[in-house]
Amino acid sequence: MRGGGNVSLKVLVMTAQILLNILRHSIVKMEAINLLILDECHHAVKKHPYSLVMSEFYHTTPKEKRPSVFGMTASPVNLKGVSSQVDCAVKIRNLESKLDSVVCTIKDRKELEKHVPMPSEVVVEYDKASSLWSLHEKIKQMEQTVEEAARSSSRRSKWQFMGARDAGAKEELRQVYGVSERTESDGAANLIQKLRAINYALGELGQWCAYKVAHAFLTALQNDERANHQLDIKFQESYLVTVVSLLQCNLSEGAISENNATGSDMDDASLNGNEPDELEEGELTTSHIVSGGEHVDVIIGAAVADGKVTPKVQSLIKILLKYQHTEDFRAIIFVERVVAALVLPKVFMELPSLSFVKSASLIGHNNSQEMRTSQMQDTIARFRDGRVTVLVATSVAEEGLDIRQCNVVIRFDLAKTVLAYIQSRGRARKPGSDYILMVERENLSHVAFLKNARNSEETLRKEAIERTDISHLKDTCSINSGEAVDGTMYQVKSTGAVVSLNSAVGLIHFYCSQLPSDRYSILHPEFTIKHHETPGGLLEYSCELQLPCNAPFEKLEGPPCKSMRLAQQAVCLAACKKLHEMGAFTDMLLPDKGIGAETDKVEQNDEGDPLPGTARQREFYPEGVADILQGEWILSGKGCEEPKIFNLYMYSVNCENTGFSKDPLLNQVSEFAVIFGAELDAEVLSMSMDLFVARAVITKASLVYEGPVKIRETQLTSLKSFHVRLMSIVLDVDVEPSNTPWDTAKAYLFVPLAGRKSTDPAHLIDWALIDEVTKTDAWINPLQRARPDVYLGTNERTLGGDRREYGFAKLRHGMANEQKSHPTYGIRGAVAQFDVVKASGLAPHRDASRVPFQVDLTNGKLMMADSCIMVEDLGGKIITAAHSGKRFYVDSVRFDMTAENSFPRKEGYLGPLEYGSYAEYYKQKYGVELIYRQQPLIRARGVSYCKNLLSPRFEHSDGHDAVSEETPEKTYYVFLPPELCFVHPLPGSLVRGAQRLPSIMRRIESMLLAVQLKDIINYPVPASKILEALTAASCQETFCYERAELLGDAYLKWVVSRFLFLKYPQKHEGQLTRMRQQMVSNMVLYRFALNKGLQSYIQADRFAPSRWASPGVLPVFDEDTKEADSSLFYEEIDSDERLSRKIHNTDGYEEDEMEDGELESDSSSYRVLSGKTLADVVEALIGVYYVEGGKCAANHLMRWIGIEIDFDLKEIKYSVKPSTVPDNILRSIDFDSLEGSLNCKFSDRGLLVEAITHASRPSSGVSCYQRLEFVGDAVLDHLITRYLFFTYTDLPPGRLTDLRAAAVNNENFARVAVKHNLHTHLRHGSSALEKQIRDFVKEVQNELLKPGFNSFGLGDCKAPKVLGDIFESIAGAIFLDSGCVTASVWKVFQPLLNPMVTPETLPMHPVRELQERCQQQAEGLEYKATRTGNLAIVEVYVDGVQVGAAHNPQKKMAQKLAARNALVALKEKESAEAKESSEGDGKEKNGSQSFTRQTLNDICLRRNWPMPIYQCIHEGGPAHAKRFTFAVRVNTSDRGWTDECIGDPMPSVKKAKDSAAVLLLELLNKWYTR
Repeated sequence: MRGGGNVSLKVLVMTAQILLNILRHSIVKMEAINLLILDECHHAVKKHPYSLVMSEFYHTTPKEKRPSVFGMTASPVNLKGVSSQVDCAVKIRNLESKLDSVVCTIKDRKELEKHVPMPSEVVVEYDKASSLWSLHEKIKQMEQTVEEAARSSSRRSKWQFMGARDAGAKEELRQVYGVSERTESDGAANLIQKLRAINYALGELGQWCAYKVAHAFLTALQNDERANHQLDIKFQESYLVTVVSLLQCNLSEGAISENNATGSDMDDASLNGNEPDELEEGELTTSHIVSGGEHVDVIIGAAVADGKVTPKVQSLIKILLKYQHTEDFRAIIFVERVVAALVLPKVFMELPSLSFVKSASLIGHNNSQEMRTSQMQDTIARFRDGRVTVLVATSVAEEGLDIRQCNVVIRFDLAKTVLAYIQSRGRARKPGSDYILMVERENLSHVAFLKNARNSEETLRKEAIERTDISHLKDTCSINSGEAVDGTMYQVKSTGAVVSLNSAVGLIHFYCSQLPSDRYSILHPEFTIKHHETPGGLLEYSCELQLPCNAPFEKLEGPPCKSMRLAQQAVCLAACKKLHEMGAFTDMLLPDKGIGAETDKVEQNDEGDPLPGTARQREFYPEGVADILQGEWILSGKGCEEPKIFNLYMYSVNCENTGFSKDPLLNQVSEFAVIFGAELDAEVLSMSMDLFVARAVITKASLVYEGPVKIRETQLTSLKSFHVRLMSIVLDVDVEPSNTPWDTAKAYLFVPLAGRKSTDPAHLIDWALIDEVTKTDAWINPLQRARPDVYLGTNERTLGGDRREYGFAKLRHGMANEQKSHPTYGIRGAVAQFDVVKASGLAPHRDASRVPFQVDLTNGKLMMADSCIMVEDLGGKIITAAHSGKRFYVDSVRFDMTAENSFPRKEGYLGPLEYGSYAEYYKQKYGVELIYRQQPLIRARGVSYCKNLLSPRFEHSDGHDAVSEETPEKTYYVFLPPELCFVHPLPGSLVRGAQRLPSIMRRIESMLLAVQLKDIINYPVPASKILEALTAASCQETFCYERAELLGDAYLKWVVSRFLFLKYPQKHEGQLTRMRQQMVSNMVLYRFALNKGLQSYIQADRFAPSRWASPGVLPVFDEDTKEADSSLFYEEIDSDERLSRKIHNTDGYEEDEMEDGELESDSSSYRVLSGKTLADVVEALIGVYYVEGGKCAANHLMRWIGIEIDFDLKEIKYSVKPSTVPDNILRSIDFDSLEGSLNCKFSDRGLLVEAITHASRPSSGVSCYQRLEFVGDAVLDHLITRYLFFTYTDLPPGRLTDLRAAAVNNENFARVAVKHNLHTHLRHGSSALEKQIRDFVKEVQNELLKPGFNSFGLGDCKAPKVLGDIFESIAGAIFLDSGCVTASVWKVFQPLLNPMVTPETLPMHPVRELQERCQQQAEGLEYKATRTGNLAIVEVYVDGVQVGAAHNPQKKMAQKLAARNALVALKEKESAEAKESSEGDGKEKNGSQSFTRQTLNDICLRRNWPMPIYQCIHEGGPAHAKRFTFAVRVNTSDRGWTDECIGDPMPSVKKAKDSAAVLLLELLNKWYTR
C-alpha cells in the first residue's frame, strides 16, 4: 500500500480474483497501489481476472495515478501456437497493450541454462488401445437412463440446473466468490459426471482402472457424512453398484500365455476367478493380441491383452522401469484428467515390479474430488523430501512448482497449449533431467502439435528479441486500445464500488447464496429468456430474473439485447442497482448482513484480549457510596475554640431473633444506633434483613427512626473515639482515634444505647459506657488492641486469618508438616513464645520466691495477668490470653478445676498421657511456670471474627458449626489459668452486637444506592426490587438478579424483534437477526451500563467485613489475610485445651480464580466486575421494571438506558399489507384442518400460507416463513418465560433457567408440532426433508407410547429444525393477524404447549447430569469422538475407564446417548458396590434394596433441594487398612435440615459416603411415604 516518509509499505499477496473483487467493491482502490506484480501474466486475455483488472480499473485510472506493472510468464502467448512471425507479433503487442508493459527476455539461452538447466526431450510412442465397445455402450446407456429419470421427475427444480442451464453463471459464482452451490439436481448431475469419468478411464486407462474409479466413487458416496440429507444418494448408489459389478476384475503381473493366444486361460492368477465368458465377444481380436509383440511383455502383457490396462499405461510402466536404479529418482507425470491422476498411483501399487515407486496424486480445487490446500502442501512436502518419488499431477503442477530434485517429467497426456508444453518441461529442475512426451503411434494430431510447439517457442523468443514491424497493419489501433470496457455499469458514488455487465451475474448468484437457507433449500436465481423480433427482422432477447422468495423483490424484467448472454447480464445489472437502492446491498455492493458483523459467542478479539461485555473481560471499578451518606460534620470534633452543635439523625438498630438455640450468648447482645448526617428514605426503614447468626437462629434487623439529635462537638469527639475503638476490635484493624483518617463520603457513627426510654434521642445513648471505653488505660497494652499477632510476631490475626495459610485441612487431623499442633494455635499452627510477653513488661515477673502471699480463694478474688479482680466482675467480660493474644468470652469460673488437673487426651487417642496437668503443659510448651496453680480455671469460649451474616452460610458449608444442640458445652468451651489472662476493656455483649453492624450497614449502604438509582431513573418502582436487580449471585445473599435477568432478556429480545420486524419489512431474517444482535448483545448493554454509571451501584462481591471500610477504620490488606467463612465461635478454640469436642472440616476455601468483586489489592474502594455482569444488570433492571410496572415501566427503563427504538406500535408507523396468494395455492391447503388444529380462525389466510412455506418450495408469489419465524421465536420466548416466571415465584434462578431451556427449544417445539399434526401442512420441495420428517414422526410416536413420557426436547431423535421453525412462524402469523396482540398468541399456544414443563417433570440433560456427577465426586470425565462413514461414535471415559458409548449420524445426539448409557452403567455399578459392602458387613439395609449417592442426588435435583452435605467424622486405622466414617444430611425445602446420618466405617471414601447415603434415604423414605 502507498506510504510516504518513514511509513512502511505493505505487501499484499492474493489471487487475481480476490484483487478484482476488492477493486470492484472499492475495498482497495487502484490509486492506492504502487506496484502490481502479475505472476503468469499470459492469462491476461478475454474474461480472465487479470484482463478485467486491467480493463476495468487500470486503464480507467488517470495515468499519473496508475501503479507500475511487472509481469512474469514462460510464454506471452497462451495458445496452441503461432502461425507466423507477424501473428506472433500481433499477439505479443496485444498483451503489452493490455498490461501497459513491454515484453523482455534473455538473448543468450546458454546464460540462462547455467541457472535453469534444460532437460533432454524424449518422445515415446505407444499403440492405440482396442475399444471395449460393449462396456462403453452399457455405461453410456446408464447416462441416458439417468438423464431421462431426472427429466421425468415431478419436481421442477430437480433438473433445471443439471448441466446446461446457467452453467456459466454457476461456474462464475464458484470462481468469483468461492461459493459451491448445491442444488437438488446435483444428485443426478453428479452421477452423470461420475459415469463419464468412468467411461474416460475405461477408454484411456483400461477396465481395471475404470473399476477402481467406480469403486472409489461408490465408497465415497457410502461414507458421505451428509448422506442422510443429500438428495438421490440411493439413486446414485444403485447405478454405481451396477457399474462396479460390471467392471470388476483383478490386476496381476505376467505375460500372455503362449499356448492360449485368446487370453482366456492365463498361467498366473491374474483373473482370480474371472470366467472367460466375462470378456465381451469381439473386444480383443487375435490380430491385435500378437501385433508388435506388446502383449508378450513379462510385466503386464497379459493385463494389456485382456483390456485391464491400455498400451498407453503399459508404456508408462516401461518408462518408469528404466529409472529403477536411478539414484534419487524423482518424477512428475502430467495427466489431463483428475480421474487419471487418482487411479494411476493405484496401478503402480498393484505391481510388484514398481515397488521402488512411491507415488501420490496432486490435483487442484476445482473439481468434485478436490484436494484441500493443506493436503496439497503435504503431498508436495513429501515429494520434496523423498517420501514420495512419483507425483501424478494435473495442470495444477505446471505453474509455480519448484522442486529442485525433480529429474524426470513425463507428459502422459500431451499438453494442450505451447505454454503448458514449456511450463511442464520447466518442472524438471535437476541437471541431466529427462522430459518425456508420450505420443500415440500414427496419431497425426500429436505429431503436428509437437512440431508446432517447438516452432512456436523459437518464434516467440525471436520476436521478443528482434520485434517485427507491424505498423503497416490496418487494425493496429485496435490492438493498442486493449479490450474496451463496456460502458454499462452501476457505480456507488460514496464509495466508488462498481458492478458491470461482466460482474453482475456472479454478484446476483453470490447474493442469493448469502440469503438465509438450510441444507434443504439451496437458493439461486432463475432466468427465463424471451425472444423478440424487431421490425427489421432482427432477433432480440430479454431476460426475466426471479429471485428466491426471501429476497426483497421476486421478479424483474430486463431490457431487449442482441444476445442471450447480454440479456442475462443486463437484467442482473438492473437487479444489483435495485437491490442497492432497497438496502439489500451495502455501499460496497456486498450483501447486507445487518449492522456490523455478528460476534455472538466470541469471547476474545484477534489479539486474544477479551471482548467488552463478556465474562472474561474484567476491569476495576470504584465502589459506589450513596450521596446521602456524605457529610463534612464527620471531620469535626477536634476541640475547636468555638464549640459547635451538630444537627444529626439517629436510627436505632432493631434486632429480633427467630428460631431457637440453647446458646445463651445469642440473646446477650448490646443494642446500637447509627447516627447519620441526613434523614434516610422511608424505604430504607421499611426494609428488614435476615442475619444468619447461628444454624437455627435468624435475626431480623431493621432501622427505626428515633428522631433528630443535637450533638455538641465534645460529644462528637467521644462518639468518634468510641466508634474507632469498637470497630478496630471488631474488624481487627489497629488504628488510634487520634490519627485515624475520616472520609466525608461515608459519614455515620455507631453508638451504644443505654436501654432506657426517652423522648430525646441523645438521652438514649449510653454516655457512661462511651466514657469508660474511651478513657481506660487498657488500650496502652498492645495485646488489648487489634492485631496482637503483629506485636507477638506470629503474623496472624486475632479475630481473622486465612485457614489455608496455616494448613487448616491437615491440622484438623492433628498433623501439619510432621509437627504436632499447638494447643492455642492448633487450628492455624502459629506459635508465640511467652518470652515476648515477659520482655514487654505487660505481665509481672513469674518467680515463685517473690510471691508474698497465696491468693485467698474464699474472698472471691482472682489473680489475673496484670490485676486482681472479683469473680463476679468477670461475668460477660472478654479476656485476652497473654501467651497468644487470642480473645475469649468468659462463661464461668470453675472452682472444681485448677492447673493441677490432668490435661485432656486428644479425641480418639488411647496412648499414654502427653501432659500430666495444665501446669505441666504450659511449662513444656511455653516455658511458663504457673504461680497460682490452685486458682480455679476460667471456662471460656473463643471470640469469633466478624463474619458476613447476610449469606445463609449454614446451608452451603460442608461442616457443622460444631454445635450439637443437646450438648453445646462439648463444642465451645476451653479452660484457661486466670494468671495468663487480661480483662479486655470492651464488654462481651458490646462486641457481639457490634459484629452484626458491618453486615447491617452493608445492606443499608446497598439500599441507599438503589434508592438513589431509583430517583435518577424517575419511575415509581420499589427500591428493594432495584436492589435485587443490582445484586449478583456471587454475593451469595438470599436474592440476586438472575431471575429478573431471565425475564428482562426475553422481554428485551421481544420488543426489539417486534420493532425491527415491523420497521423493516424488506429485510430478510438474516439481516433482522444480526440487527437485533447489535442492539441487544452483551457488548451493547455493557456500554449502556457504563454510560449510565451502573458499575457504581452493582453489588457483585460476597460481603467480607475484613475488606469493608467503616468510617474511620479502613481495612488493612495483608497477603495472608482473606475472609474465609466458617461456623460461629469455632475457629479460635484451642485444639488441646478442650473437653471432648469435634473438629469438622469446612473445606470452604475460595477458588483461585477471582470472582466478581474479589480484589487482592491494598484498596477497599475498588472491585473487579466482568463486562457480562454489567450487561446482565441492564437486563435484570428491565425485568424488575416489567414485573413491578408492566410494559410502560420496562419501556421507560429501556429509554433511560439508551435503547433507541419505538416502543409504541403507533410510533413505528408500520403497515401489514394483506397477503396476495394465488387462488390455486389457497385451494391446495386444508385450512379447516389446520385452523382446527390451532383452534384459531385467520382473517388473512395468506399469513398462514406464508407461515407453512419452506424456502425449498418454488416461490409462486408466496414468501417463505423465515421472517415470521423471526418474530414468532421472540414472542414465544417472551410469553413462555413470563408464564414460568410468574407461575414458579419461589424457584431458584438456575432451575428457572432450566425450565425455560426445556420449554423454549426447537426440539420441544418440533414435538408439539407433530403432536398437533402441523407437519402435515408444511409446504416444501425437498424429498430429503420429507424423509427426515417421516423418520422423526415415527420416533415421536414411539416416544408417546411410553406412559407419562415427555422429553421436552431431550428425546433420542433429533428433530428437523424446520418443524420447530413452522411452530414459531405460526406464532408470528397469529401475532400479525390479531393486530399485533401478544395475548392472542398465548391464547392459541398455551393449550398447544400443554402439558408445560414443571420442576417435577423437568428432565436433566444427560451430558450435564454426568458432568455434575463427576464434578461432585472429583472424577475425570472425557469424551472421545470418531466418525465411521456417516455415523459419529462417542465414547465416555470416567477416570480413564470407558463407561459408555453410542453412535448416531449427529455427533451431539451420539454424545447425549453415550452420556445416558454411562449414567446407567455408573448407577448400576454403584448399586452393586453398595449392596456388596452392605452384605460384606452383615448389615444389608432395608431388605435387598441398596441406594447410592447418585440416587440421593437425583432426589435432591427433582425436589429442588441443595446437594447433600457429606462430612468425614472419623478416619483411622493403619495405613494398609484405613477405615472412613462419613455423615450426611440435606436441607429439605419444606421440613428443614434432616438429622445427621452416620454410616458404617468403610475401606474407601466412596463406600463410606454410600453407607451414609443409605441411611439418609431410609429416613427420607419414612418422611415422605407416611
